[in-house]
Amino acid sequence: MTRRKTHRFLHNAGSANVIEVGKPLYKTIRGRWRQDYFGNDNPIVLELACGKGEYTIGLAQAFPDTNFIGVDIKGDRIARGSKAAQNLGLTNVAFLRTDINFLTEFFQPAEVNEIWITFPDPQPRPRQEKHRLTHPRFLTIYKTLLAQNGTLHLKTDNPELFAYSVERIEEFGFVNLQFTYDLYNSQLNTIHLGIKTKYEELFYNKGFTINYLQCKTGAI
Repeated sequence: MTRRKTHRFLHNAGSANVIEVGKPLYKTIRGRWRQDYFGNDNPIVLELACGKGEYTIGLAQAFPDTNFIGVDIKGDRIARGSKAAQNLGLTNVAFLRTDINFLTEFFQPAEVNEIWITFPDPQPRPRQEKHRLTHPRFLTIYKTLLAQNGTLHLKTDNPELFAYSVERIEEFGFVNLQFTYDLYNSQLNTIHLGIKTKYEELFYNKGFTINYLQCKTGAI
């Protein structure tokens, strides 16, 4: 492990805004995010595979009365988001270090109000389909965790993943599906508030169009 990564892992261990193995809240936080971490009754929004947490941070700045949780398995990436949140004095941000497969161990049914999936690995090969974050096994998790009329968002530059995701979501019973293959020239552009991840900025500057969708769980 490099010295830089070691420093970031030490940062996570000592930071209250990072929930990970070895910390008491890691085993007790399920169903208690509002009471035991945020100390309020505000809505909860997840950014999955958050990386350095650009979306988590950007949304938290835009919506101070909403609680945001970035989820990623990579501790060195989470450390960057954690530091950024601390430097900005954001108290409505947390980072959870875990695999997305285990989300139901950390959130109870209907505890979450929104989920953002921003530029996930497209897992393009057929044998990788089960790893796509819009595969039915993940959609089952999201639908369980989202509250009534909860919102699911997806942004990606990959048209194949996007077409796959639209099809799966339509099959899976989500409602009010809206989508575009060119977000920045769409009426849906205002929804994402102009927040760009590092990769989004890179792809956009190279001339790639950005695909976006949102949908709702509907009544429960």
